[in-house]
Amino acid sequence: MAKQDYYTTLGVQRGASAEEMKKAYRKLAMQYHPDRNPGDAKAEAKFKDLNEAYDVLKDDQKRSAYDRFGHAAFENGGPPPGGAGGFGFEGGLGDIFDQMFGGGARRGGERTQTGADLRAAVEIELAQAFTGTKANVRVPTRVTCDACSGSGSADKNASADNCGTCGGAGRVRAQQGFFLVERTCPTCGGSGRTIRNPCRICSGAGTVPREKTLAVAIPAGVEDGTRIRLSGEGEAGGRGAPPGDLYVHIAIKPHEIFQRDGANIFCRVPLRMTQAALGGEVEVPTIDGSAAKVKIPPGTQTGEQFRLRAKGFSVLRSAQRGDMYIQVAVETPQSLTRRQRELLEEFEAEGKSHAAGSPEHEGFFAKVKDFFDGKA
Repeated sequence: MAKQDYYTTLGVQRGASAEEMKKAYRKLAMQYHPDRNPGDAKAEAKFKDLNEAYDVLKDDQKRSAYDRFGHAAFENGGPPPGGAGGFGFEGGLGDIFDQMFGGGARRGGERTQTGADLRAAVEIELAQAFTGTKANVRVPTRVTCDACSGSGSADKNASADNCGTCGGAGRVRAQQGFFLVERTCPTCGGSGRTIRNPCRICSGAGTVPREKTLAVAIPAGVEDGTRIRLSGEGEAGGRGAPPGDLYVHIAIKPHEIFQRDGANIFCRVPLRMTQAALGGEVEVPTIDGSAAKVKIPPGTQTGEQFRLRAKGFSVLRSAQRGDMYIQVAVETPQSLTRRQRELLEEFEAEGKSHAAGSPEHEGFFAKVKDFFDGKA
């Protein structure tokens, strides 16, 4: 059966940039990874095809050869792009990011697999974002195996041997068409070492799955979408490698009274028609839990704003505070008593003989009259 075009496999155009191909590959690799599709042979085959296609197209030289000769460029007896190990992704989803973003470091020819970074989400109230708070997050992760102290060996005193496949280099070379290609050793996963007697608890990985609870300090002034990094609180690295990090994403619940814009707070205050006309004073709540009095001048219109200095949000890691804005909305009464209606009718009659009481109303209809008079 003929192989599918590599660009089609990744779902990109032939002229796609390296970044576009990386994004497409990452999305599909996460979707079809065997860890997410246990026992699904089709997903496993698709995953291998994705690895093979991306292995070629991410490399400028191999991509150029593929664009000129197609699959024939790699049919001289060499192993398929990506190798049987599929880039060495057997270790799980975290390895995808190691290969794509360089997670893992070389020291003296030995590659140590840094633990995977983890993500957690915390939802807090707006008032908690103002004052700052502490939140507990439960994170499913991998921790150092106690049985082998993270060495991966059943014998804690035994040292790992050089990998017989790569000779300790962590990389192997193979001929692929016109090129000599170096890839991660499929036997040792790039570490360059193998364990003769693996630990029975962790099967040689040096880590075991576990759920842990962490207390996260959320600073005052934090905004929706803020990401807090907890260094070293991600998954433990295999065989003594350093752990990854934990990223806590903050979500702030909508508030029934306040709306936030950066360090400023907005509060919509409905006024009775008479309050707006006669003026007066209203008491409004503030985000710090206190109350503030706002003076409403006579003749206040819908949409007018009143500013309360330093009554907004704390600026993150600063002593400064934003402002609070009162947005006025004049409300027209909906249910009138007979007496109220009589009074309003008297008010309306009086208003017709006192045009200055509604200047915007009078001005608009004066323009309307001029408009129709001009058409006559």
